[in-house]
Amino acid sequence: MPPGRCAGCREGQALDFSIAMAFQPIVDLRSGRAWAYEALVRGAEGESAAEVLAQVTPENRYAFDQQCRVAAIEGAVAAGLLDTDARLSINFLPNAVYSPLACIQLTLRTAEAEGLPTDRLMFEFTENEEMADPDHVLNIVETYRRMGFTTALDDFGAGFAGLGLLARFQPDVLKLDMALLRGLDTSEPRRLIVESMATLCRKLGVTVVAEGIETQDELDAVRALGIDLVQGYLLAKPAFQALPEPVLS
Repeated sequence: MPPGRCAGCREGQALDFSIAMAFQPIVDLRSGRAWAYEALVRGAEGESAAEVLAQVTPENRYAFDQQCRVAAIEGAVAAGLLDTDARLSINFLPNAVYSPLACIQLTLRTAEAEGLPTDRLMFEFTENEEMADPDHVLNIVETYRRMGFTTALDDFGAGFAGLGLLARFQPDVLKLDMALLRGLDTSEPRRLIVESMATLCRKLGVTVVAEGIETQDELDAVRALGIDLVQGYLLAKPAFQALPEPVLS
């Protein structure tokens, strides 16, 4: 099969609804600047992610995944990403990737057309969706890494596989789910779990991101554990078709 074609190209249903992107920064506490911007799907008029995702079916998920990548790159560049040194983080659906090399071609063409270096792309996959074929996902992660992309495991601690998934995939970045971090400043068990995860990831060479930080006390607790990359409403809410500046007190 040619590298630009795969089963999804031939058999997938075209996307019959429009999407756009909101962007939320992952902030480096050491510099106070955005280390990356995560692209979050929205409707063309800013409708919620839930409204958009409700329209995704097994038949159109390939087209949806592809269009999300295009919308993320084009939207981020239009919003000024190239004026920063931040990465662009794109969520992808592992079950929508038929062939890693074939399915990445549109992403590569879009990045080239927009002038975005591909080493500034980060791809996130979540453990919330049960994986029908873990070997296929491992192949995607390894292929993306060989191509120079950063890979990230999102929502860690809230999904199906937990430590088993981390042991198998070992992404470049691990994003700790907000469920682990909520009330971190007042919960000794949560603090010990997060501290252990941060220590483990350092030994594995995996960068940790703390997601969903909403209070100054949570931020202080995360910082005290040596976690430098943080995402959450305290620092910046997602902005529709814009790159919000993080605010650190």
